[in-house]
Amino acid sequence: MTNDSRDTRFFGHPAGLSTLFFTELWERFGYYGMRAILVLFMTAAAAAGGLGLDASRAYAIYGLYTASVYMASLPGGWIADRILGQQRSVLIGGMLIAAGYLTLAIPSNTAFFLGLVIVVLGTGLLKPNISTIVGQIYSPGDPRRESGFSIFYMGINIGATVAPLACGWVGERVNYRLGFALAGLGMVIGVLTFWRGLSRLGAAGQRPVEPPSPEVGIQWRRSFRHAVLGAVLLAAALLLLHAAGAVTLSIQFLVNSAGAVLALTTLGLFAWMLFGGGWTPAERRRLAVIAVLFCGSSLFWAAFEQAGSSLNLFAKNHTNNVLFGFAFPASWYQSLNAAFIICFAALFAWIWIRLGSRQPTSVAKFALAMVCASAGFLLMMEASRRSASGVLVSPLWLAGTYLLHTFGELLLSPVGLSAMTRLAPARVAGLMMGVWFLSLSMGNYLAGRLASFYGHLPPFELFRTLAVITLAAAAALFLLVRPVARLSASDGPARAES
Repeated sequence: MTNDSRDTRFFGHPAGLSTLFFTELWERFGYYGMRAILVLFMTAAAAAGGLGLDASRAYAIYGLYTASVYMASLPGGWIADRILGQQRSVLIGGMLIAAGYLTLAIPSNTAFFLGLVIVVLGTGLLKPNISTIVGQIYSPGDPRRESGFSIFYMGINIGATVAPLACGWVGERVNYRLGFALAGLGMVIGVLTFWRGLSRLGAAGQRPVEPPSPEVGIQWRRSFRHAVLGAVLLAAALLLLHAAGAVTLSIQFLVNSAGAVLALTTLGLFAWMLFGGGWTPAERRRLAVIAVLFCGSSLFWAAFEQAGSSLNLFAKNHTNNVLFGFAFPASWYQSLNAAFIICFAALFAWIWIRLGSRQPTSVAKFALAMVCASAGFLLMMEASRRSASGVLVSPLWLAGTYLLHTFGELLLSPVGLSAMTRLAPARVAGLMMGVWFLSLSMGNYLAGRLASFYGHLPPFELFRTLAVITLAAAAALFLLVRPVARLSASDGPARAES
């Protein structure tokens, strides 16, 4: 660890938190700025500077992209643990992300899809590992850890608040590709911020985990080479099959294939976490808790991530986007969630500190998050009922939904991040953070598949389905609170996060 309890140079926290705070702020500026206009760009007519895709295909691409961004965190965490270390992974990942956004700005459909791939690769290296470093700058048992993650989360949401306002305005009112370029500029600033602040991090995430023996180290490197070779051979095989006419590399094929990969990866991980790996009994109990949190997280994000897809188009097509006589872009709604987090994150952090040992367990907090998500979609059911006759509804319906969903996110996301850093066995800390982001990948994939029904179902039916799913998930999680508490009762650190 690089810091102890005496390091209070950044608002009472270790100085390294400032480097991570501002790096993540700019990374999220790029991600949320690009995401705010992604579906709008793909569904806009070619004459308006878009791709001219129908909503169903645009949602499929959106879901595949956002799912891939988080799924890439799994190998990204492994590479950091075994090969690069977290610091170098974040630096390289940031450079790739910046290059990807700038590639999106090139006026070419091929460049657009290539840019998406580059951003996925870069985010896979950066996203899980910067969160892991946050956990590593605190000494074991440091009571500031949970508060530190809340501050870190504040940085995320400052970037996410400003991004849709800036990139959304440039994209919708000037040129979509210039909006992507602005996201790339933000990531360039983030890379420079991290590079200049490396000295504040000290040894946290500086080197990969030492293998227990030279033989194991050789095995790790061999596994990495085999994985890369396998990916290359699979891509070559698909291209050959496509050339021979045996496989059609359509968007639907890629979406279905990604779903199969996600499902198999998740099942394989669960089997490894619960039955393999040579875990100690205490580690296995912790991993079982992680599995429960994984499922809850996936379902929550499947609902929450309607923000960039179905809720985004509802804002554009069914909402009166005028406030005090000022007409604003539909993408600006994407700032509401982050703005609400800035307003309420400190309150939630204070509540957990105030409650201390009396606060709800992590599983109970996840269940409450589901209740908030369901309540948000109940509002959207009423909004869509009113808009069915062609009337543009008030912006307050979407604002209320985003507020409720924000409460859900504050109940789930910082808690989940902190839980991963405490529950994960030290030898797979980066990989377990990748598992957490895999849950976001699954959630984003499911969000895209659910949103694809937007063009086939009335909005009322889609939002009612989402309200029912999230309410049922909340009930299931409430039923699991006591069993999970019993499961981790004999393991103190796991109990704190159960």
